[in-house]
Amino acid sequence: MNERWFDNAVFYHIYPLGFAGVLPKNDQSGNSEHLLRITDEYIAELRNLGMNAVYFGPVFESSTHGYDTIDYRQIDGRLGDNDSFRDMVDRLHKGGINVVLDGVFNHVGREFPAFQALKKEGRESPSADWFKDVDFDSDSPFGDGFSYRGWEGHNELVTLNLANEAVKDYLFQSVEWMMDFLNIDGLRLDVAYLLDRRFIRDLSSFCKTKRADFWLMGEMIHGDYRSIAGPGLLDSATNYECYKGIYSSHNDRNLFEIAWSLNRLFGSHGLCGDLRLYNFVDNHDVDRIASVLTVKEHLFTVYALLFAIPGIPSIYYGSEWMAEGTRSERSDSDLRPAWEEIPKTDERIADQIRLLSGLRRRCPALMFGDYKQISVQSEQFVFQRHSEEQTLIIALNIAEKEAEISLPAGAYRNILDADQIFHGGNMIKIQRYGWMMFEKIRSGVHG
Repeated sequence: MNERWFDNAVFYHIYPLGFAGVLPKNDQSGNSEHLLRITDEYIAELRNLGMNAVYFGPVFESSTHGYDTIDYRQIDGRLGDNDSFRDMVDRLHKGGINVVLDGVFNHVGREFPAFQALKKEGRESPSADWFKDVDFDSDSPFGDGFSYRGWEGHNELVTLNLANEAVKDYLFQSVEWMMDFLNIDGLRLDVAYLLDRRFIRDLSSFCKTKRADFWLMGEMIHGDYRSIAGPGLLDSATNYECYKGIYSSHNDRNLFEIAWSLNRLFGSHGLCGDLRLYNFVDNHDVDRIASVLTVKEHLFTVYALLFAIPGIPSIYYGSEWMAEGTRSERSDSDLRPAWEEIPKTDERIADQIRLLSGLRRRCPALMFGDYKQISVQSEQFVFQRHSEEQTLIIALNIAEKEAEISLPAGAYRNILDADQIFHGGNMIKIQRYGWMMFEKIRSGVHG
């Protein structure tokens, strides 16, 4: 098959404004000392961890958290400037790491120039049609003299009218600048579940015409992934179904849950068998996985699942160090700490991620193979990944004691110990909170 860069991607997700420890409000002075510093040493650390792609959360000029954009063609002054950011992208590329940015196209902040023009010019402003549901017969909570649609009721986030050709042209020109000047490799579309499907199709056509391997992924918290991803649409979507299934099946000691989701999405009649969904166990919007799990030792089988299921795995910055963090009613800051504030003392999960990313690089079945369920119990789960080149069996045991599983017919080699050969029907012991991976030995192939 013709491999694209994202087919073998392992993502590292950074929320830049948190990572850099910036001030929560942007004074737009451009003189912040808290710049986004991704050094060559840090790039080497990412490569050592097995990462070959970075997804940066919002980086463009905004008022506060990054999702209230002011200017789509200016790097937030709290992080640096356009030239320094482009230099960083170039250095990441030289290190073998692709770069994806957040595309926040559903809404903007109240300091966005077209919204400021609307406030100044009133009813006759050409900017009135830039935003959804502008009504001069009612008022906003801010006393603007008109009302408008805010993102999910948040009036500080003004919803754009993506059906307006002037809005679409502005955004597409901004994307073109990101591709040409910043030289990025893809976009993650914020709240893609709300975006007009015609806009998504037009954006996909625009980007793919410029660069066929430009990756487009959309945020889908619930609903049908195929409504935003597939031919003519986006390449991928955030796999929140398996995110939830992975952690809750561990906490509930009920692996039937994640097995059901995997079969529904990727089984022989799965809904998304041909889509490479974006898989994760935590991100900037949800509690850290180390805070979610009731048994910390389950981190090892959680990450084994993340790398073994179909799709593209992603690690949220700091979680390789078992960083903890939970949301509060008023703030997500605990989820988005400065890099320097994350304790980096326990390397067990980082070592696990290095191991798993290495396996993924050298095992085509993990990258391209189909999915087949072998056996499921409440605390044990066995499934197969199969490609033309390779057949793998992955076995998990989330119980607090050793368990036994059996393999399908055939001969198998322990992928972490080539001297261990097993045969179908034999009972194999898996340690507590452990996992194993077996490669089927093809007829005529000897170890």
